[in-house]
Amino acid sequence: MRPARIVARRALTYPDGARPTEDRSAHVRAASGLAWLRDEGGARLVIAQDDTSFLAVLDDAGAVRESVRLDHQVAGRRVFESRLGNKQHKLDLEAATTLPDGRVLVVGSGSLAARERVVICDGRSARVVALPAFYAALRDERGFSGSELNVEGAAVLGDALVLANRGNGAPDAVGPPVDAVAALSLAALLAHVDGGAVPAIEQVTALALGEMGGVRLTLTDLCARRGALYFLASAEASPNAIDDGVVVGTAVGRVEGSSARWVPIVDEAGAPSTAKVEGLAWASPTGEGSRVLAVVDRDDPDAASELLTIELPAELVPPR
Repeated sequence: MRPARIVARRALTYPDGARPTEDRSAHVRAASGLAWLRDEGGARLVIAQDDTSFLAVLDDAGAVRESVRLDHQVAGRRVFESRLGNKQHKLDLEAATTLPDGRVLVVGSGSLAARERVVICDGRSARVVALPAFYAALRDERGFSGSELNVEGAAVLGDALVLANRGNGAPDAVGPPVDAVAALSLAALLAHVDGGAVPAIEQVTALALGEMGGVRLTLTDLCARRGALYFLASAEASPNAIDDGVVVGTAVGRVEGSSARWVPIVDEAGAPSTAKVEGLAWASPTGEGSRVLAVVDRDDPDAASELLTIELPAELVPPR
């Protein structure tokens, strides 16, 4: 099967530059999740950032238009990084998906207590909700969480919300890290956001993705199309679910029952991509065509994240 090829890329910078009084940089930082927002104004893209309390909003052509400030700051800061000594306080928003009503649900990784939050965005404002009991249930489901919970993907598939755990953690005394997807009732999760009971985890599927360059491939995002579940994965030599490592390869694929089919991602020149791709959405808001969008976390707070357009091989694209 042919690889998936990057055919375009765009650096993500805000048109109005930095906003120092709001602690917002001039560029999108650590892009980690991507989803279409649909409302009366049409379709726009929302980008989650894992180390700053803002969502970025793009137009349908992929240009950054504005940001949505999140109600999360610590000691007056909305930026969280090692240089500031406050990385442990970031929301670590790692996944985004479109809800049936057009809003966007953004999900924290759950790897630390500060990261046990979800965000619901309507494009103008965003609501941040702590869900410690829900994340505790995910962590207790060892078939999903493995040795370290690290939620990195989310997709709405029919009536279900499907979450992906990235198995890039360190093993513990009970077992190894696990790449897996878990399905639960979307309606129950949204009711829990409004104070209802913790939703039950209805199905867990472990996925063994193999490796690239001698490094395990681990899930970095999900999206759905026509009843099929797609994923991004990176071969990142990270020591645990919190610290970054060197990326030696990336892949995009489709979940097929209890297995996964994937192809490597190559750059415009055909060389293996080592960009840390973390967010996945179809290039068309209606899910048509053979191209997907992905965002790149540069693992550099001073570098703008990128939006990639990727052409999938025909074998991965579902029939009309």
